[in-house]
Amino acid sequence: MGRPPKHPVETKLKIVLSVISGETTQAEAARRHGVSETSIGKWKDQFLQAGKTGLEQPAGAGKPTGREHQLESEVDHLTRALGEAHIQLRALRRGGPSAMSFR
Repeated sequence: MGRPPKHPVETKLKIVLSVISGETTQAEAARRHGVSETSIGKWKDQFLQAGKTGLEQPAGAGKPTGREHQLESEVDHLTRALGEAHIQLRALRRGGPSAMSFR
């Protein structure tokens, strides 16, 4: 398990909204709340991508890993292959002219 978040979601949301609305700059908000500008930038990106729920997860959470990308690619490949096999099987069962090209 990771460490608990230092700043509650509501605090992050308040900071991000004040920066996005132009009420304060990222640098001013960082100084006022004792956090880095980088953290506020990450929170802003998380908020813009996923709304308030994006702030509830640690940075990087929810991003697919290399292994997940590999598995997603394999699933896509196998799904396409299954679809092609299904089409070929239907053509063979119907005995249409294209059935000969699959044999």
